Amino acid sequence: MSQTPSKSTAPFPLGDGVPDRQPRERFWPYADLAEEPSAEELASLDPDLHAALFGTPPGPFSITLVFPPFAGDAEAVARARQSREYRQVGQGDSARHRATFYSTDAEALRDLFALVGPLDACEVLIDGRPVPHARELWLPLIWFLLPRR
Repeated sequence: MSQTPSKSTAPFPLGDGVPDRQPRERFWPYADLAEEPSAEELASLDPDLHAALFGTPPGPFSITLVFPPFAGDAEAVARARQSREYRQVGQGDSARHRATFYSTDAEALRDLFALVGPLDACEVLIDGRPVPHARELWLPLIWFLLPRR
């Protein structure tokens, strides 16, 4: 017959009674994080993740231009800062300017796109997501919203 291991040699689930050491209540040394994310953290979430966590916001249709820094970009950055939402993300070679416009801002969008559109690295996002033919189809549709003079 085999004997049951004594308390000192058996792991806790198999042993009798209380273990020699208790686990700590505080597992991580940096556990004092905020309970709620900040507004900046929420703004930096991927739109798909934001929709999965909080539901789809009933926001207006938006167009975002994402472009890298380039020589003589002062005017483009100034126009981007006047958009509804402007963020600069990344550092070094991966730095990008993100300017979000609503459909009511078609004129400001056109003015910024005239400056950054020729760049190969310029991306056009619809509601924060890359969609096929955004540059060739969606932007010309937005140009129809421009007032005729």
